[in-house]
Amino acid sequence: MRFVPLDTPKSISKIGLGTWQFGSKEWGYGADYERRAGDIVRRALDLGVTLFDTAELYGFGRSERILGAALGDDRAKVVVASKIFPVLPIAPVVQQRAVASAARLGVSSIDLYQVHQPNPVVADTTTMRGMRALQDVGLVGEVGVSNYNLRRWRFAEAALGRRVLSNQVRYSLVDRGPEEDLIPYAEQAGRIVIAYSPLAQGFLSGRYDARNPPSGAVRRANPYFLPENLDRGTALIATLREVAGAHDATPSQIALAYLLRHPNVVAIPGASSVEQLERNAAAAEIDLTDDEYAALSTEARQFRPITGLAAVPKLVRARTGR
Repeated sequence: MRFVPLDTPKSISKIGLGTWQFGSKEWGYGADYERRAGDIVRRALDLGVTLFDTAELYGFGRSERILGAALGDDRAKVVVASKIFPVLPIAPVVQQRAVASAARLGVSSIDLYQVHQPNPVVADTTTMRGMRALQDVGLVGEVGVSNYNLRRWRFAEAALGRRVLSNQVRYSLVDRGPEEDLIPYAEQAGRIVIAYSPLAQGFLSGRYDARNPPSGAVRRANPYFLPENLDRGTALIATLREVAGAHDATPSQIALAYLLRHPNVVAIPGASSVEQLERNAAAAEIDLTDDEYAALSTEARQFRPITGLAAVPKLVRARTGR
């Protein structure tokens, strides 16, 4: 395993484990997945994974409980990250929600506590006042944000009066917006970009095509899995397979290696099995050549999916069969 080259109390692995699917039925993993979740966490520990990311919203607290139980006595050795869903993120609410998350996780301190998304009405001034109080009493180690643009990330940091260590954003070969400003800022300022959905919910795995679409409510609601977009992604998947062949790897591993080439980027893919977790962790050891990176970037730029409002009627038809 490789780690982010930053001065943090605990080393942060370049591959972490995202746990949205823990206790969340919408992923469609079945009733036995809770037991498998424990196996996945323990194998991640064996492989040197030190970042485990959850949120109070995931399974309405079940993900935090499952993760905390699975980590057991190793909770103190790793970076446990959670998120507050900012319905009313004023200082007292932030403090109360952190106490609740810590209790579900079974920890005395949350290593990284993040604002799940920016609140359009409540300013970060009061939110970060709550975060600062949590840090002062030791209930929170580092503060992070999620889905913030650069301007608001920097404002949140000014409001906190300390570093906001991380910004967790959607980042993959088909969602490359963070490369424009967030990643350069992280590298310049000594911060971290945490890439969620680094495989575009499996779109980049090469497992799916127009004749073999995914199941599960989350993926069915993702426009990338429209038949037209699966067809449009054929060239990108072919390039991933070509590069994977040169490294005796899988397309998913190459898609992760593309992100990890940036020193201040951490990826937190989920895992439906121990085997998938093992493949994800192994991606941290893959070094892409400049030519391979350029080829992947070129194909990613040429991928033009149907998204936004244009995708809505097609998603409705895909769900209803009409």
